Amino acid sequence: MVHTGNGDKQSTEENESNRSVGWQFWKKRRYLIAFLAFCGFLNSYALRVNLSIAIIDMTDLKNITSSNGTVTLEREFEWDSVLQGYILSSFFYGYITTQLLGGYLALRFGGAKIFGGGIAATAILTLLTPWLVKSNDYLLLGVRILEGIFEGVTYPSIHGVWSKWAPPLERSRLATIAFSGSFAGTVVAMPVCSFLASAFGWPSIFYCTGTVGLIWFLIWILVVAESPDRDSGISPEELKYIKEKLSSTDNGKAVKVPWRAILTSMPVWAITVSHFSENWGFYTQLTQLPTFMKSMVASHPVQPHGNNYSHLLFAEVLKFDLGKTGFMSALPYLFMAVMLPIAGQLADWCREKKYLTTTQVRRVFNCGGFLGQTVFMISAAFWLSQVGTTLCVTLAVGLGALAWAGFSVNHLDVAPQHASVLLGLGNTFATIPGIVSPILTGYIVKDDESPDDWRIVFYISASIYLFGALVYGMFASGELQPWAVESEILTSGVGKDIEMNKVKENMSYENKAFQPGSN
Repeated sequence: MVHTGNGDKQSTEENESNRSVGWQFWKKRRYLIAFLAFCGFLNSYALRVNLSIAIIDMTDLKNITSSNGTVTLEREFEWDSVLQGYILSSFFYGYITTQLLGGYLALRFGGAKIFGGGIAATAILTLLTPWLVKSNDYLLLGVRILEGIFEGVTYPSIHGVWSKWAPPLERSRLATIAFSGSFAGTVVAMPVCSFLASAFGWPSIFYCTGTVGLIWFLIWILVVAESPDRDSGISPEELKYIKEKLSSTDNGKAVKVPWRAILTSMPVWAITVSHFSENWGFYTQLTQLPTFMKSMVASHPVQPHGNNYSHLLFAEVLKFDLGKTGFMSALPYLFMAVMLPIAGQLADWCREKKYLTTTQVRRVFNCGGFLGQTVFMISAAFWLSQVGTTLCVTLAVGLGALAWAGFSVNHLDVAPQHASVLLGLGNTFATIPGIVSPILTGYIVKDDESPDDWRIVFYISASIYLFGALVYGMFASGELQPWAVESEILTSGVGKDIEMNKVKENMSYENKAFQPGSN
């Protein structure tokens, strides 16, 4: 697109009129979809994190009354820390298998169908969980693996939705609004699940989250269309605006995935490494934070040695009951849920005002977030107290919002038509932390749960954040990649030379956009 004075003025006016959503967000169909996607991710993470709270109640010592009236102190499920690590990570054994498949299915059949169907299937399996685990402990492993298989398609498929619905300068805000639902789901699920376990027993956690997930699915399939062209509720003005702003249309033709070019692209691998790094810290906290908050109550009496009261202090200040465990564990994700839409708005603002190019925006936000997370994760390892640990972990998790405004939207920059496949590839590797981290933590943190063991866990997370910042800073790009341009043009089959020249002009404009004096 050639930028002239009049064209810039018209584009600016158009952006202003379409960017302002106001409180009546449902009048802009793309923002209604972003809100429903937010609710979908909220449900998906509630379905995922519910076990992290339920397992505390399932393995807690309780008064058990036998048939002869004798009261004994027993656990309903006698699972040691290693077995609990495998149970908490079992979801990801299935989750990792369907990332690429989810991206491909979204490309072929539509992101909205795959996104909704994955959450619905997970909700049904969640409803069956209490009956299965009471029948056999190891059936819990099986059902969690199946849940992971179905939920594995959700993240890749949502980029299939945005490739049809999100104008380029709104990608950050629309995607981060949706993704923030993941963290809001954690915020809601942890205290709610803690309350349900305390009031009605751990099975109620699975019944409640499963039911809510199915209600959301019914709303999603009734409201959301695969593309603006197929949405009967969209206004003519919004339809025209979206079609003009997107470089590709829903022409119904099969898209050939350039696998070789994708797998040899350093910008793609920069996104993938960043996704892995962010998820390592996130999944470590997601699966272990409730246990950390609860289990740091001294499992055996600790006596002060001389003037060293650190172990005694650590044991005392972290004496949370189950309800407080859920609330305190949710604080980092509350901060993340609030920060993520703000980070998305700020990223798009920097691009619209041309203060930074797209590449610079992605690098600054991503690397800045990672470096902040590194600092606060190391701080958490030293400041082991109720206030200190909670504050540092909250800031470490929350600053991930900046990173998400970088890598999580970057797929739509480098190859919008293949964004669902790229996210599927990245999330395949980014799921490995969900498998490895809980198991590794189970081996590092022994039954005596020494603070030194937890320090090692924090050190590992900090190191991986730092590695992710270095790789992304060196290799990330915000420009449309040549192999993505060629595959898009070949798919349309018309105007190849004209379209290639147009893309080159856009890429040149992107590089010059932040020069002094540009508007």
